[in-house]
Amino acid sequence: MSAPPQEKGAPIEDRRQLVEYLESACKPRDEWRIGTEHEKFAFTWDDLKPLPYEGPRSIRTLLETLSERFGWQPVYEDGKPLALLKEGCSITLEPGGQFELSGAPLESLHQTCDEVHTHLHQVKEVCEPLGIGMLGVGFAPTWSRAEVQEMPKARSDIMRRYMPKVGSLGLDMMHRTCTVQVNLDFADERDMVRKFRSSLALQPVATALFANSPFTEGKPNGYLSYRSHIWTDTDPDRCGILPFVFEEGMGFERYVEHVLDVPMYFVYRDGRYIDVAGQSFRDFLDGRLPGLPGEKPLMSDWADHLTTLFPEVRLKKYLEMRGADGGPWRRLCALPAFWTGLLYDEAALSACEDLIAGWTPDDHAYLRAEVPRRALATPFRGRPLLELAREVVALAEQGLRRRAKAGKTSPDETEYLAVLLQEACETGETPAEGLLQAYTGNLEALFRECAY
Repeated sequence: MSAPPQEKGAPIEDRRQLVEYLESACKPRDEWRIGTEHEKFAFTWDDLKPLPYEGPRSIRTLLETLSERFGWQPVYEDGKPLALLKEGCSITLEPGGQFELSGAPLESLHQTCDEVHTHLHQVKEVCEPLGIGMLGVGFAPTWSRAEVQEMPKARSDIMRRYMPKVGSLGLDMMHRTCTVQVNLDFADERDMVRKFRSSLALQPVATALFANSPFTEGKPNGYLSYRSHIWTDTDPDRCGILPFVFEEGMGFERYVEHVLDVPMYFVYRDGRYIDVAGQSFRDFLDGRLPGLPGEKPLMSDWADHLTTLFPEVRLKKYLEMRGADGGPWRRLCALPAFWTGLLYDEAALSACEDLIAGWTPDDHAYLRAEVPRRALATPFRGRPLLELAREVVALAEQGLRRRAKAGKTSPDETEYLAVLLQEACETGETPAEGLLQAYTGNLEALFRECAY
């Protein structure tokens, strides 16, 4: 979730400017970077309950202590700290207090993992004296929605009012889910389309490999990635698999047309969020937005609107891989390693295109529906998805070897895929299935196992 935005740019006069905004993100290969984001649930160890925003053991205390001790710059909304900034990174809050690190764009996975480790060590140093823990799973395993305190964020308030109008699980998405994702660059429009198609088609493989949300309110929920299932009934206008991405004519302009058809949430003006939920950005372009009559959007409004779409892969000034559940410390670097190996190596990307060639819209829809429940055991094109996952992870490993980004003690970045190779690919078992096997009717052990 983004920190409060800033109003920037002159009014938009031509729809072509929206396309140019995305085109401006094209970069030569030597400028491609890796940006990793991960969320976790904050809780108190004595009762395993979620943190409130205020109080001696609270989200606010964590933010203020991290700022004081480690030099993070606080970002305020209505006088309350809701985010922290430092050296290209940010710490932000999801609507239910999920604690998110949005990492800086970095050259290698070695740097990414150093960043993750530094962040988690800082958080642990602040949390331990207070009896606070951080939990790495995809869905809050024991808490009801009523137990999760809403963070005092005006943007989230607008979403809370709107979500029940368009889906039955949107409020659960906001307050009880956590993810890990990676943001990757593209060279030009053709490269963007190739990466978008390959990553969108293979996103269910990532969902299966990282499936880690099998419990709801203390009991098995019938899914291995309940977090992924939640997105299927959050908001049909802004979620899903985007069939048009695989069609002739896909490019920046086609994506812009899609975004223009997605209803708005808000406009940010003079330090406040104006609720325009359900209104049209197309009307905004024409100066006919009911919430701001006669006013035209700034480029910052377009950037904000892009952040309110939630497909499995999202295009902004980079491509966001959004299909994975949050997980324990040892898995946080595996997700960026998986996608970097596949998308930043030409041979691996071409092999991905060959793998998905001939997949139909029904194939994509089938995987999106079935994988949250069955993960790697999902039958697909005559074999279990596990076999495809093994092929894809092998391609990622080969891509990382060819990248040959050396670390302090290693010739490349393949070490970060080891957890996938040794756990899911070798055994065929997802993290969720391991948690289910250990389940005895009480989930205290899960908190110990999955805490950072």
